[in-house]
Order: sequence, then C-alpha cells, then structure tokens
Amino acid sequence: MHNIVMTLSQRLIVGYVFVGVCILGGMFSTRFRCSVLLMFPSILGSHGRAYLMLFVLFGLYQGPISNIPRNIQNVAYSMGCNMDLQIQHSKVMWRVVMDPFVQVVQEIVDDTGELQSEAKNITRNFQSIRDEVMGRYGYTNFEQDLVTTGNSTQEVFAAKTMMRCDYVVEQGIERCRDWFDVKWQECMNTIAVPLINHLLCLPMKFEILCDVMKVMTPWCRDEIPVEGNFGQTFDKLNLSIDKLGAEFTTNVILQKVEQQSVFGLSMLQEDFSTELSKTFEEKKAVVDQLLELVHVLLSFAVIAVFVSAFGYARQYCQDIRFDNIYITTYFRQIDARRRKAGKRYILPLKKAEQKHFIHPWSFSIHPTELKLVVVGLLQVLSLTLFTCVLLAVDWILYHIFDIIRRHSFTEYTFSSHHHIDIDVGGESILANILRKTIGAFNTSSSVDMQSSNQHCLPQPHALTWEEYMWSIVPLLIMALMCCLQVYSNRLRRVIAAFYFPKREKRRILFLYNLQIQKRMMFVNIQRRKLMTAQRSQMSIFSVLIVQIKRLGLKWCCVCGERQRRGQGMDCPGPGCGVVYCPQCWRDLDQFCYACAPCRQHDPLDSGNDTDVYYVD
Repeated sequence: MHNIVMTLSQRLIVGYVFVGVCILGGMFSTRFRCSVLLMFPSILGSHGRAYLMLFVLFGLYQGPISNIPRNIQNVAYSMGCNMDLQIQHSKVMWRVVMDPFVQVVQEIVDDTGELQSEAKNITRNFQSIRDEVMGRYGYTNFEQDLVTTGNSTQEVFAAKTMMRCDYVVEQGIERCRDWFDVKWQECMNTIAVPLINHLLCLPMKFEILCDVMKVMTPWCRDEIPVEGNFGQTFDKLNLSIDKLGAEFTTNVILQKVEQQSVFGLSMLQEDFSTELSKTFEEKKAVVDQLLELVHVLLSFAVIAVFVSAFGYARQYCQDIRFDNIYITTYFRQIDARRRKAGKRYILPLKKAEQKHFIHPWSFSIHPTELKLVVVGLLQVLSLTLFTCVLLAVDWILYHIFDIIRRHSFTEYTFSSHHHIDIDVGGESILANILRKTIGAFNTSSSVDMQSSNQHCLPQPHALTWEEYMWSIVPLLIMALMCCLQVYSNRLRRVIAAFYFPKREKRRILFLYNLQIQKRMMFVNIQRRKLMTAQRSQMSIFSVLIVQIKRLGLKWCCVCGERQRRGQGMDCPGPGCGVVYCPQCWRDLDQFCYACAPCRQHDPLDSGNDTDVYYVD
C-alpha cells in the first residue's frame, strides 16, 4: 500500500481496519480462513500471472520503454546543440562583418562635437572674407546706392572695386590739398615779413599738382581686374559655408527583425534545447501518471486474489458439480468396498472415461488442464514477443546512435583578419574634416576561432544486464507458472476439503453415483455419440478424412487414442471406415454403432445438466 498516496494517519487507520477484518473473519468464518489459504495456489494461477504481467510492464517501462525516449531525447538535444552552435558561429561571422561598420559609425557619432566645432571655426574664419566681399565701405553713400542696382555678385563686386579705387584717388587728392594748405600756413607763420612770405611760400599754393593722382583711375581699371568667375565661385562657397555651419548630428539605429519560429519554437525568444527539454518533460509526466496507475493496480492485486479465492470457496460449498472431477482417496475407498461387496464398481476407468477425470497425485497433465496451459503459454509468448521487439528496437537504436556519435565529430576553424589605414595629411580645414570622417574607417580586427561539436554529440545509454534480467526473468517465471498452475489448481480442492470435509464426502459420493449411472448406460451413450459424430463427419469432413486415412493416420473414434499400423480395429461394415482401439471395441461388444441405423434416443443421455466440470 506504500504506492497509494495517503497520510500517515490514514495509513494507520487502513492498517488497523485491515487487521481487524482479518481477525474477525478468521475467528467467525471458516470460509474466510479457507479463502486466505486458497490465495496461495491462486497466486500461482492466472491471477499471479496477471500480477507478473503488470510487473513485466513495469520492468519494460523502467528498461526499454524509458531508455528509447531517453536516447531519442539525447539525439534531439544533440540536434538542438548543433543548431545552437551553428547559430553562435553565424553570430560570430555576422559580428566580424558588421562590427567594423558599426565602429566607423560610432566613431563619427563620437566626433560629432569636434566636427561641429570645426564647422563653426570655418564659418567664423570665412566671415571676414564675406565681410570684405559683401561690405559697403571705401566709397561714398551716393555711389553705394548705385552699386545696389547690380544684377549679380560678379557685377556688384566689380563695381565696388572700381568705386573704391576712385575713392582712394579722391581721398589722395584731398589729403594732398590739405597738406599744401597746412604747409602754406606753416610757411606764413615761419616768415613773418609781409610780401616776402608770400613770395617765398608761393610753391605751397601749387595744389593743382595733386590732380596728377587722377592718372591712377585708368591704372585701377587696367591693373586691378576682377576674375570673370569670382562672383559665381564666391556664391557657391558662401552657400557651402552656410550649409557647413548648420548643426551636424549623427544617430545609430539598429533594427531587430523578428524571424518566424522553427518547428513551432521561437528561436529568438527561447533556447531550442530548453524548449525541447520542456516538451519531453510534459510527455514524461503523462507516462509517469500511467505508471502510478500501474502501481495502484499492483497494490490492489491482493484484493483480486482474495476475491477469486473467496469465490472458489463459495462455489465449492454451493455447487456440487463445481471442480468435481478428481479420483481422490475416498473415491478409491468407495470403489474398493463395492468391489469387495460384489457390486458394480468403476475403477479402472475405461479409455473413453479417462478424459473426464483427473488423478490428483499424477504428474501427467490432463487434456482438460492442458488447454489452460496452452492458453497461458500463448499469453506468455505474446508478451515475450512484445518484450523482444522492444529490446530489439532499443538495441538497434542504441547502436545507430552510437554510430552517429562516433562518426559525427566535427571541428570548426574560423579565421578573419582585416586592416584599413587611411592617412590624410595637411593642417588645412578640409584636411581636418577628412581626418574626422574618412579617418573613422581606419579599423583593424583579427578573429581566430576554433571549436568542435564534441559537447553536442549524443551519448546513448545501453541497457544493463540487470535491466535485461528484470525484463526476461519474470517471463520465465510466468512460463513456469503456466505449468505449476495445473498442480496449484489441484491443491485448491485439497484446501477446501480440509475446511469442509463433510461437503467433500457428499461431492465424492455424487461423483461416484453419477459415474455408476454413466457406466450402466455406457454403450447407449457411446452409440449416440458415434451416430451423431459420423453423420457430421460424412457431411463436412469426408474428403479430409479420406486423405488422412491415405496417410495411415488413425484414431479411435471412442477414446481418441492414436492407433498405430495393425493395432486398431477397422469396422467390418462396407464403406464405414471407423477405427476402434481393442479395448473400446470390446466395450462396445464388437459392434459398430457408427454405421448402425438410427434408433430412438435413450431416456438417459450424456447428462449435460448433471455433468461435473473443471474450472481455472
């Protein structure tokens, strides 16, 4: 009862109740005590074989039934491990390919601040050039209004250049005149004598000489030309500087794509081996529940044995024909007393009667008992074939998986080397920008990986000799029990007779009197059987009987004993062909009733309602 789930208090209560029932039954019921002893021969019968059959199934579960899924699970784990290994290798290869690119982008992201600083510095330095080109100075305001009427930067800058040149000449003439005026005043102040100072300072009045600077205007137009594409170049450069001065930002966005599941498993969400192990555990839980049911059946098998034994005792006491086919000692004593008294006696039995009685002390198996032995052996044989198939499948799978393990070893070698070096010289602004951008491609990496699938190889498990023995030995015991069942069934009557001796005497008297009546009507009974059998044989098996007779195979039609050549007695009637053994021929008064005309049936037939019978 240890296989049944109960608490300690419940076990104690059940134990006390069981012991109490056994004590009360043993004290007040003879049938109960008889049933307890009858359990032991019942264990050697069909109920014991049923218990052993459950035990064999339990051993098969512990052996090949558990080992086959375990080996298959091991191979499945190996497949999952190899798949994970391939995924890891693919990740490494992808990382080798993508890491340099990600590193370049990350370098640019990290240098965003410096690039913005360089861009602002370029914009700040170019502002002086822009002010110089676009500035409105070096000429009069009136001329400034004239310059704004230009159509393009080229025309405006050319006009500004000419006006600045004219303005410089005018300013030079103006300063020259101012210088002459200053020198005239200084001269007049130095020479205080009137009239003389005018004469001596007269050269300071030659302001007209300053107009000689106007000759510079044609020189400016000829010697300070503006290039024809200056305006277009400046506009493009100005636009580029404006765009360069805009805010520079970089972001790295990695997008993860969810792939479809493989074999119903999400490979990116859960490890393959873990999911596979979970599936096998669910299947194993179902099998474990069935195993618990087998445990419960084994626990309650003793109740089935007791019910069977109690049923035998009840039938023994109620039905006088039940299992009453034994030639016991008391049977022999009755026959001996009748022989001494000169009355009709039975022993020795005739050949036709021997198949209806069992000698308890004989080691030979009676034909009635042989049927049970054959049925039991067929059950054992079918279970043996099932066991052999399971053991063979387990052995074949083990060797297949072992071949896979020994010939599936693989070594992986992955090597990758790359080096990029871009050197940008110079200290210019453009060189600095190129160093910040193109220089980010200066990467190098080296990968040298070696691995193997040694840890992924399947490790099949072979059954031990003990597990083979646990599967085979119970089958041998079951085969032995099929033979022992014959003698254990005989023992049941002995046990019942010990507890119910008066009932046993009445049963034997009934059997003896019934057989006396049949002996008195032996000829009539055999005559009716032969007539009925002969008609059925001639109508159904006539052709088969002719072929058997040609082979020389003959059996007595009364007792069924095989007759060798020259031993059997052939019916002298024409076309009959029935064979008798010498004893049966004498018992029938040397008359063949198989070919005799059909007569009125006798009032005493074979006694189907009063015949005794054998039970398992």
